[in-house]
Amino acid sequence: MSADLSGEPVARLSGVRLRYRDRVALDQVSLDFPAGCVAGLIGPDGVGKSSLLALLAGARAPQEGALEVLGGDMRAARHRRAVCPRIAYMPQGLGRNLYPTLTVRENIEFFGRLFGHAGPECARRIDELTKHTGLAPFLHRPAGKLSGGMKQKLGLCCALIHDPDLLILDEPTTGVDPLSRRHFWNLVRAIRAANPGMSVLVATAYMDEAEGFDWLAALNAGQVLARGTPRELMARTGTDSLEAAFIGLLPAARQEGRRTVEGTPAAAAHGETVIEARNLTMRFGRFVAVDRVSFDIQRGEIFGFIGSNGCGKTTTMKMLAGLLSPSEGEARLFGHSVDAQDLGTRRRVGYMSQFFSLYGELTVLQNLVLHARLFDVPDQELTARVQEMIARFDLSGVRDALPESLPVGQRQRLSLAVAMIHRPALLILDEPTSGVDPVARDRFWALLIDLARREGVTLFISTHFMNEAERCDRVALMHEGRVLTVGRPAELAEACGAAGLEEAFIHHLTERDAAASPDELPRPDAMAVPPGRTRQTRRFELRRMMAQAVRESRELRRDPIRLALALAGSLILMIVMGYGITLDVEELAFAVLDRDDTGASRDYVWNIAGSRYFIERPPLADYRDLDRRMRGGDIGMAIEIPEGFARDLARGRQAEIGIWIDGAMPTRAETIRGYVLGMHGHWLAQRAAATGAGRMSPLAEIEIRYRYNPDVKSLVAMVPAMIPLLLMMIPAMLAALAVVREKELGSIVNLYVTPLSRLEFLLGKQLPYVVLAMASYLLMVLLAVTLFRIPFTGGFVTLTTAALLYVTCATALGLLVSAFMRSQIAAIFGTAVLTIVPAVQFSGMIDPVTALDGAGRLVGEIYPTTHFLTVTRGTFSKGLGFADLGAAFPPLVVAVPVL
Repeated sequence: MSADLSGEPVARLSGVRLRYRDRVALDQVSLDFPAGCVAGLIGPDGVGKSSLLALLAGARAPQEGALEVLGGDMRAARHRRAVCPRIAYMPQGLGRNLYPTLTVRENIEFFGRLFGHAGPECARRIDELTKHTGLAPFLHRPAGKLSGGMKQKLGLCCALIHDPDLLILDEPTTGVDPLSRRHFWNLVRAIRAANPGMSVLVATAYMDEAEGFDWLAALNAGQVLARGTPRELMARTGTDSLEAAFIGLLPAARQEGRRTVEGTPAAAAHGETVIEARNLTMRFGRFVAVDRVSFDIQRGEIFGFIGSNGCGKTTTMKMLAGLLSPSEGEARLFGHSVDAQDLGTRRRVGYMSQFFSLYGELTVLQNLVLHARLFDVPDQELTARVQEMIARFDLSGVRDALPESLPVGQRQRLSLAVAMIHRPALLILDEPTSGVDPVARDRFWALLIDLARREGVTLFISTHFMNEAERCDRVALMHEGRVLTVGRPAELAEACGAAGLEEAFIHHLTERDAAASPDELPRPDAMAVPPGRTRQTRRFELRRMMAQAVRESRELRRDPIRLALALAGSLILMIVMGYGITLDVEELAFAVLDRDDTGASRDYVWNIAGSRYFIERPPLADYRDLDRRMRGGDIGMAIEIPEGFARDLARGRQAEIGIWIDGAMPTRAETIRGYVLGMHGHWLAQRAAATGAGRMSPLAEIEIRYRYNPDVKSLVAMVPAMIPLLLMMIPAMLAALAVVREKELGSIVNLYVTPLSRLEFLLGKQLPYVVLAMASYLLMVLLAVTLFRIPFTGGFVTLTTAALLYVTCATALGLLVSAFMRSQIAAIFGTAVLTIVPAVQFSGMIDPVTALDGAGRLVGEIYPTTHFLTVTRGTFSKGLGFADLGAAFPPLVVAVPVL
């Protein structure tokens, strides 16, 4: 590529500084990015590339320094709103800006609607973009089921739907197979040829890619090492490759101890097969992750497993390490079938996972000691073994440091030291150098080669860097779960007349899919910007809000877990709580210690046993029997009738009866006491009438009537109270999860780099959960009336209107909670605590709000559940409507915008 780099820069940074707590991501960066070209950022993970691009895209707010993009200050909110529709941003990670459950068409359509394209115009753009990216046959496939290369193409389509002036790509091809990577850059070249004014900013980990860019800036430790064209950087360092030039630009301290890995002699044939894979197959449901994979690995061999992210490399390695059981086929280690329970074989294997998996709260030394003990290293050898690993992998300077504080290269050396602590004969390494700078990568490979050549350790290593793969004795090229070919790198290249291993890989991919041509380039006129670009603003627009609501509804509809939680979960909890949380006492087991054993005492017992509240159990023998049976839960109440009970009654003397009640639940015990006293008084009155004994009539008698709940059943009060509790808890949880889930997946970045305003985002997120909560409300009301047989006597429209306001409050509360949570687990627990506690303790569900004092009274007065609970109980039991419950509506109306 060639471009004029002398014009006005598309972006300018001056003294930019960015911190993440104690870590400096960018340190006084001053840089001008030329316009109308492909400008690249090169450097390993953690040097500040992604942070810099996020600042340029508006996805992160500037902290210090000046930052201009497309002629304006990005610190000014007005300029950010104006320039947002002119920038397209693809964040780092395969499909990070996509929605996995949405189809290819639905993803592009969502972005099109956000940028003002709808109807025929949006459909036309989708057809053009998918046709020229090769996605047209997959329009109805969910994004989560696409290969890595297809995800990146889809991300590019979503970014280009609105014809940007600046395209920002953060490592767009990392982990993508070579053919898809070439297709991707062909597509970018075609887009630039059609729109020469477009500027492209790219961060990449592949130096061979960067050599084709117009201009580069090399970063290290948050600072700019050098800038210029690739030729200028190589000329400045006197090197013939960009990777060598980058190493030459590093400070002398970073290059200290570097060991160049020029090439490695082939491993000698040891005659012993360490790994055998025979038709290994792994299925996850209908998805086939590994499809009939077969190969052998000899002792002392460095065997490379080459392929893109998601092609099945990690799954195959886990099957061979005994971490997964294959669906079909056989895996053998050292001549024995792989068995996760075979500890003898497992002790001969060291496994280093793709992601750092050591204990972050333990120091380097403590991690090594722990794993040495886990692998039963003898106590007399443990200290020497740990010291050997520290010296061998150059960890002496960081032995007391926590792993999280170490650079990526040192963390990888620590992982390798842990994997080697028990001196295994086989090392399985899953992408061990991903994100590591070139110097650290060379040092790491020097260690690996020493292990294989000097100690005969067999290395099974996966990577998607072709220059690393060429250092292996043999490689297996893997794609979409299948091994395409196995052989020595030079032999594979020679067999198909390729210049190198990458060309050979592309040859096998195109041979497998004859329609996939690596040199296929879309016509520039087909990729040209269509006329009539839609101008966007950040003011509220119903169309963008509805686009967000439709997208959220589609994701919700395709997530059976969340749907079950919202609908079935509410009903199950209502049944459990409706029947389980009751203050009624029915069929309470009791027993009698009758020391009188007369007709009068038996009549007294029959009076209690004949009610629906109590069930009589076998009589008690003594106090010890009473204590034993009440402790064991056999009885909840005991009656002691003393000797002489009938004689005292006959002579008009006061007769005492002992009642023992299980007081573990005080409220229940008080209810039992009331029942017993009532039946006791009724029995005395009946006996007085039967014996003709008169008594003086009091001057006044109290006659108690229960107006709204004549049977005084707690179920009538508790079930209507469950509806407000569940409508507060579950919709709030779902709304909180909806936002936090996007934070975890990374798609929340779309809020910052599209014209979608915060209010449109929040309302679009909230609307589907309001609708879902209303459906849950209707089901719970139906359940209350049919299953629990709770009479509904009031205004249904009144209750439904209040429910609509109430679930809007609940979902708004969930959105509020999500602003403070970073994980879905924390969101669930936080929302549960903030909804259940106030709803149960301070909203009048058990005790009236007027009986509360201080802060509890204040919470009760302002919490929405208090007012909706008044409406539910009023409409269910008291026959009330709008006219009677009007005072409960203003607090609900006010709570919605406040939350």
